[in-house]
Amino acid sequence: MVIFENNNMTLLATTYRTLSGTKKIIEIPNKKNTQWVIYQDKEPKYYTDFYDLEIESNAIMNSLVLCNKRSIHEVLELINKRNNINLSIPKISRLGYKKVIKSEKIELALDPIPEKWLSYSL
Repeated sequence: MVIFENNNMTLLATTYRTLSGTKKIIEIPNKKNTQWVIYQDKEPKYYTDFYDLEIESNAIMNSLVLCNKRSIHEVLELINKRNNINLSIPKISRLGYKKVIKSEKIELALDPIPEKWLSYSL
């Protein structure tokens, strides 16, 4: 569950050791398959939850991913190409080896993806 307080979210900053070195990833505690922290230019910037339909950009993402049966990665690639931006979801390890070094709770203010970048038909 993501806890919102004064527009901040309680998230986890987890540092992993992988074969290619260490990586710090911002993660959602008790994440559901419809919740994502989206990075822009390798920094956590946006949050989306496909089932929080009160926010218009979440409703559009719901349509783009769930209704069109695309992966979140495919949709982000289309958004990137259309808007000349760099949105991504970081991979912890390409080969599957990862070990948690440390994990700490942090407060971050993440916005929904801007609606101007989205349309129901990408």
